[in-house]
Amino acid sequence: MARKCYVTGLSSVSGNKRSHSLQSSRRTWKANLQKVRIVDEKGRVVRVYVSTRALRSGLVTRA
Repeated sequence: MARKCYVTGLSSVSGNKRSHSLQSSRRTWKANLQKVRIVDEKGRVVRVYVSTRALRSGLVTRA
């Protein structure tokens, strides 16, 4: 599964993990995705992964 929001396109973000001694190693922050049933543009009910930010802001209509 590609960790990408169906509506907003939000995906994983990479950066540095910093220890207490400020040594760095690479890490990723994953998007908070939920599997929901929505009504798409054509009126069909589809099950997709949507970010919680898109759900709270009302960008999708749930089926």
